[in-house]
Amino acid sequence: MMGKLPAELLRKYVFSRTGAARADVLVGPREGVDVSLLLGDEDLVIVAHSDPIVGAVKRIGWLAVNIACNDIATSGVEPRWLLPIILLPEKWTEEMLDEITADIDSAARELGISVVGGHTGYAAGISRPIVTATVIGVGKKDEVTISANAKAGDSIYLTKGAGIEGTAILATDFRDVLTTKGIGEDVIKKAEKFMNEISVVKEALALARASVVHAMHDATRGGVAEALIELAYASGKLIEVWEGEIPLREETKIFSTALGFDPLWMISSGTLIFTTPEDKRDEAERILKKLGINYSRIGIVKTGKPEVILHRRTGIDEEITEMQPEKDELARLWELYPRIE
Repeated sequence: MMGKLPAELLRKYVFSRTGAARADVLVGPREGVDVSLLLGDEDLVIVAHSDPIVGAVKRIGWLAVNIACNDIATSGVEPRWLLPIILLPEKWTEEMLDEITADIDSAARELGISVVGGHTGYAAGISRPIVTATVIGVGKKDEVTISANAKAGDSIYLTKGAGIEGTAILATDFRDVLTTKGIGEDVIKKAEKFMNEISVVKEALALARASVVHAMHDATRGGVAEALIELAYASGKLIEVWEGEIPLREETKIFSTALGFDPLWMISSGTLIFTTPEDKRDEAERILKKLGINYSRIGIVKTGKPEVILHRRTGIDEEITEMQPEKDELARLWELYPRIE
């Protein structure tokens, strides 16, 4: 079992218990916002984020670094420092530790960040390694953006495609299941390579530096659908999207048909969702084209109660009014096909 807790429990037991109030905390824990903003001095803001990797076994060091850095970058700030916590199962091996730390080092070097601390050890009661990454960045106060900043009238864009991280994890950790379902090795190997696309740092920083976005969000656990309702709650806006405009890669389609999952609820780090005003759309598209990143305009931000109106390809209109962690498709597949006992 893994996943996020229901929103009502987070409100009751987490967001209401945040210790002492301090004037230097500009943005603390809140729904749909993945970073904390701390006052550095008059002009600078410290941006911090923590995230665990619990939905994968292989490449968890790579995933941990990239996913945590994504959330810093979607605030418009360059990630600088990393503090990973590596918890190994009791029956850990040196090979396991070597693989995790090599991936952490490789990802950190690629993104230009330094590992400045953390913790490494083992614990009873866990069957597979868990890596949690805390990443910190520093930016100018007037240049930082958060997912709460979406404005009515903004267009909503999505990059790369839905479910790309989940597709990569399935290719690496569920290869035996996919093979049993009749999926060819060529398809699985191609999907494995999606792991190299889970960073949004480059495009998020480029868009932020050009001042063409109001809000950005990385589609992590719960995928595109969960990211959209988080964006709606964070900004206090109604979001309307069309499923037919959301790109799906062929490998994701094949996996979803074989395993019976909805790609819109599949974890999708590497998929950047952002909102941009009408007069900035052309510039945002030009930036993404120059970077060679596929994109699609999938919807619009409107004034209204925080919810998502999802126009399905079938013609059915689906209302998403609450965050729904129980619909996370990767978590469901881990329960259906447990990898490690």
